[in-house]
Amino acid sequence: MAEAAVLSTGSSAPPTRRRRNWVPYALLLPGLLWLVVFFVLPMVTLASQSLQEGNVDDGYTFTGNVGIYVDALKQYWPQFVRSFLYAGTATVLALLLGYPLAYFIAQKAGRYKNLVLVLVIAPFFTSFLIRTLAWRTILSDDWFVTTWAQKLHITDLLQAVGLTANDSLLSSKFAVIMGLTYNFLPFMILPLYTSLERLDPRLIEAAGDLYASPWQTFRKVTWPLSLPGVVAGTLLTFIPAAGDFINARLLGNTQTTMIGSVIDSQFLRVLDYPLAAALSFILLIVIVTMVSVYVRRAGTEELL
Repeated sequence: MAEAAVLSTGSSAPPTRRRRNWVPYALLLPGLLWLVVFFVLPMVTLASQSLQEGNVDDGYTFTGNVGIYVDALKQYWPQFVRSFLYAGTATVLALLLGYPLAYFIAQKAGRYKNLVLVLVIAPFFTSFLIRTLAWRTILSDDWFVTTWAQKLHITDLLQAVGLTANDSLLSSKFAVIMGLTYNFLPFMILPLYTSLERLDPRLIEAAGDLYASPWQTFRKVTWPLSLPGVVAGTLLTFIPAAGDFINARLLGNTQTTMIGSVIDSQFLRVLDYPLAAALSFILLIVIVTMVSVYVRRAGTEELL
C-alpha cells in the first residue's frame, strides 16, 4: 500500500509546477504574434508580389515569374554595388571613429561617463531627416567647411580619389558617405562601449607586467575581448546603411543613387510593385548571406 501511494504521488507533477512550465510560453506569445503579424506575413506577401505580373490599372496576377530577379540584377547591379561600397566605407569610418571614443567612455571617462553617453545618443533626439538636412547646410558651398576645405586643398585630394567631381563637397560620394557615417555612428559606439566596459583593467595591467607593448596589449587583449562589440556595431551600421536612401537623395546626385532609392522610386513613383519587391528580396538575400559569412569568420560565439 505504501509503495502504491509513493508511485501515485510521483506520477503527477504538482499543479503549481505545471503552471510554471506554461509561464515562459505565455510570456513569449505576444512577441511571437508580433513577429508573425508584422514580419512573417509582410515578407510572405512581398515574396508573392515579386512573382506577379501586371500593372496598377489592370491588377496583378501571380505567375511565378522568377525571371524578374534576373532582370532586376541585370538592370540595377551598379546600384547594389554602390550601396555596399558606401555602406562598407561608412562602417569602417564609424569603427575608426567609434572605437577610441567607446574606449574612452568605458575606461577613462570616470564620473563624466553618463554625460558623454548622452552626447553620443543626442542626435537621436531629432529625426533622421532633420539630421541629414543639417548636413546639407554644413557641406553647402557658402559654409565655412567647404571654404576651408578648398583653402587647404582637401577638395583637390577628394577629387583625385574620385569622391567629388569639383570643388563642391555637397552632391557627391563624399557627402553621402559622411552622412551615412554620422547618422549610424551611435549604432557603432554603443555596442563597442558595452564590450569595452566589461574589460577587466587587471588584464591590461598583467600584459604590461609581462613586458607587452601598448600595441601588443591592444592586439592580444583589448581587441579580442571587444570583438563581440565590434561585430555587433559593424552589423548595426552596415545593414541599415546598405538599404538607406535618405542620405543618397539629400546629399548626393544622380551618380550616387543607392539601391534603397531605386526601391523607393519603384514602389512610390513608378508603381512597379513586382520589380520593387524583387529588388527588396535580392537586397535581403545578399545582406543575410554577407552577415552569415562575416559572423562565422569573426568567430564570435556570442552572436552565433
